[in-house]
Order: sequence, then structure tokens, then C-alpha cells
Amino acid sequence: MIMTTLTEHIVATKDVQLFSGNNPLETECGEKLAPVTVAYETYGELNDAGDNAILVCHALTGSAHAAGFLSGDAKSAGWWDSFIGEGKTLDTQKYFVVCSNFLGGCYGTTGPVSPDPRTGRPYGMSFPQMTIRDMVRVQKALADFLGVRQLRTIIGGSLGGMQALEWGVMYPGFVRSLIPIATASAHSPWCIGLNGIARQAIMNDPEWRQGDYYNHGQPEKGLSLARQVAMVSYRSEASFLERFHRERIKSNGHGTRTGFDPENLFQVESYLRYQGKKLVDRFDANTYIYISRAMDLHDVGYGRGSIEDVLSSVNVPVLCVGIDSDILYPVSEQKKLASQLPRARYREISSPFGHDAFLIEFEQLGRFVEEFLRDVR
Repeated sequence: MIMTTLTEHIVATKDVQLFSGNNPLETECGEKLAPVTVAYETYGELNDAGDNAILVCHALTGSAHAAGFLSGDAKSAGWWDSFIGEGKTLDTQKYFVVCSNFLGGCYGTTGPVSPDPRTGRPYGMSFPQMTIRDMVRVQKALADFLGVRQLRTIIGGSLGGMQALEWGVMYPGFVRSLIPIATASAHSPWCIGLNGIARQAIMNDPEWRQGDYYNHGQPEKGLSLARQVAMVSYRSEASFLERFHRERIKSNGHGTRTGFDPENLFQVESYLRYQGKKLVDRFDANTYIYISRAMDLHDVGYGRGSIEDVLSSVNVPVLCVGIDSDILYPVSEQKKLASQLPRARYREISSPFGHDAFLIEFEQLGRFVEEFLRDVR
């Protein structure tokens, strides 16, 4: 057995400018955007034919750092490190795996935090409202830059799955298969409502300052609350009951049952506030607004015809994966999506962890993906 050390798997996030003033990105909203820089990571080697590439698409607050370590600290592992690497599901001995921070992100790709060349200050709310289709156009430019001639598959959960579906519609000859996980062909009113509440939380924070807060510090309370709303929808009732019950932080308790003690919250309250604080420390509030709106605008049928007709034109193998406890993108939605894609198969993760299960249940998801990729020719 060959022993390896953490430092042997350290990766670096790279960036490249793919659009310039002479060749701007024409966004779906009609605005031209330049320059556009893309942050990305790659794992494995591209073969001579340029056709062993897999594109991994991240979800709302993710980044290009999907695998490996950014430093000697084990906590710097990529968000899907258990899934990508030698001998893992996305085996880097066979595949050239690419993950980029999508357009509008705040982890190195051009977005609201980037300097507007007209002013030298962050775009803020003057950034053009990007869409999932704009994100995919930028990813295609990156694939071309890297020398990829065909993608073996595109895989992603949630917002990542939306990108995968758009790839299948926009670049059918470039894609050999798709793996959308716990996602939607068009964002549901339920999801739009939750995102709307999250955006209001940010925009109602006085520190938001109409998006022009970069010299003052971001709206921490609003962004934290937005994250807490999302976290409730990412898990399930069963997972909250199993983990927290009705326990307080201090088991012995202080004061009366009905008295409010900010030092003795319910454990679930404390957990959600902790998750909100974590996001505030690593993410940008305007970026959250823009990305959540891009999700709400997502509709594969928009400007093309009915969703059914558009999906019926996707003539590549598709693995649709649902999660039995997902309240955000329920299994009924995943089964309907699979039924509308001519060459789709459906698999289901059994988990108490709700929507987040695609980031947790690696063994189940790995079996489904490995079986599917063996059949992709």
C-alpha cells in the first residue's frame, strides 16, 4: 500500500481572463460584460483526444475548490473531496475533472465584488443580473481554453444541476451525458418564496446601504438571517429532531421556562446562528442576492418553448438523482424531470439529511454515478 501525505494533494486555484473589451460577454439581460475572469481548479490529466473531461458545477455558496487541499490544514479540503481523486468516484486517474467558480460568484470569478472598470470600485448592484445560461457560456469558454473537445459528463447538485441541464440544451454536441442532482428544470414558487425572504433579510438590513457597503462592512445580520432561512430548507424535520430534539444549550437551565435567556437558546437556534455567522465570514451579501435571483430566473423553457419540448430534445444519457427527504427539490420533481428526458434513468438517495445529502451521502451517490459512467460511451 502506497502511503500519501496531505501535502501531496495540495492544489492551487487558478484564474484566466476569458472575455475582454474587444470580446465582451453578451449577457442574457442584454448587457455586455468585460473583462470576465474565471477562477478554476483541475484534477487529473486531459487525454490527447480531449474527451475525458468532467465538469463539476457547484451550488449557491460553493467555489472552484472542489477537491484536494489549499494548505497543510485538513480543514482546507475541497467541498467534494470525498468524491474526486484517485480511486474515488470521479477518478482522476481516468478523468480530467474541472470545477470553476461560476459567473457572479465571489471566489475569484467576476461578480458584484469585482472592480467595475468604469469606476474602479466594486460593481455592487450595478453588476448585470446574470442567469444560469450566462454561467454556462462562461464555462464553455473555459472548457475551450483548457483544450476540452468533449465533456464525458457534467455533474452538479441544486444550482449545479441547473447548470448541467442548461449545458444539455445549449451545447448538445459537446456533452456526452448529464448528472443533475436534486434540482429543477424551472425554479418552483416554493423555492422562489424562500429565496425572496432571504433577499429581503439582506436588503432590509440598514448596513446593506443599497448594495454600496464595501467601505463600511457588509450587512452581517441580514446575510446571517438569509443563511439561516436556507439552512432550514436544506435539512429535514427528521434530521433536526435527531440532532437537536428540544434541548437547550445549558441542560440544567436558568430562570423560568417562559423567560427569555439569550445565553440559553434552544440548540437548534444556536446551530442556525452559528451557520449564519460562518457564511458572513466567507461570503458576500450582494453575491447572495444575485445568485439566488439567477436561480429564481432559471427556466429551461424560457424563450424556447414548453419545458417538455425542450427537455425532449436532450438526446444524451442522463442520470437524475433525487433525495427522499429533500423538501426543497422533492422526489416528485426529480421523477418528473427524469420522465421528460428521453434517455434518463432515475436513482434516489435514502437519507435523513434532506437536500444536503448530496454533500454527505457519498457512498450511495458514488454507486449511482459509477454505474452510470460505466455505461456512457
